[in-house]
Amino acid sequence: QVHLVESGGGLVQPGGSLRLSCAVSGTIFSIHLMAWYRQAPGKQRELVAAPTRGRGINYAESVEGRFSMSGDNAKNTGYLQMSNLKPEDTAVYYCWYDGNYWGQGIQVIVSS
Repeated sequence: QVHLVESGGGLVQPGGSLRLSCAVSGTIFSIHLMAWYRQAPGKQRELVAAPTRGRGINYAESVEGRFSMSGDNAKNTGYLQMSNLKPEDTAVYYCWYDGNYWGQGIQVIVSS
């Protein structure tokens, strides 16, 4: 059974950084099968980052240049490094795997 566990969220001041982790179990891990989404209060869930075929990783325009997605096959874990965070990045962040599985969601709050 595939299981995703997210970690690394929390409260951070504007301009700060966080790294989210998504540990995958129950299946073979590949960063190419992972994506990150977020859902802010009162808004629809939106795609933040996802690998594309042959063209690296696609980022939402609002996070381009500040967020970076990566993975560690040895740890079966994907990461979302978030830098220069802004209050509008406040949301629940979700990892999504293999087109079918969601992490539990993790809260990120950017506030002074």
